[in-house]
Amino acid sequence: MAGNLVVNGAQMMCSFGMAPSALVVTPQNKVMCDSLPAANIADCKPMANIMPFGMCTSMANPTVASATAAALGVLTPMPCVPSPAGTWLPGSTTVLLGGMPALNNTCKLMCAYGGVIQFTTPGQIKTTVGN
Repeated sequence: MAGNLVVNGAQMMCSFGMAPSALVVTPQNKVMCDSLPAANIADCKPMANIMPFGMCTSMANPTVASATAAALGVLTPMPCVPSPAGTWLPGSTTVLLGGMPALNNTCKLMCAYGGVIQFTTPGQIKTTVGN
């Protein structure tokens, strides 16, 4: 199944986050799409590519667990600090950018705290890449 190529500014959401975030892609992959840097599966560095999703509600996040315990078991969201566990998956098997599979809007990224990060918009809709 093909998906849209993901570029700088693509909107994403974490299943445990409370706000959307925009993907930050720098031009190191040397590929532009609609005048924006295109992403590959390695564009998943916290606080560089992946910005916070507002507040985190995952009890696997130590700060949320601690705040919830202090509130006598009432879920207490804490600021999100993205913690990607690996790269975006699955990535394109047919297109490489910067030596790595291209990123399309069907890819997902796991957070170490149990969240699933996925795209709500790819940042452009003209160019597709296969899985």
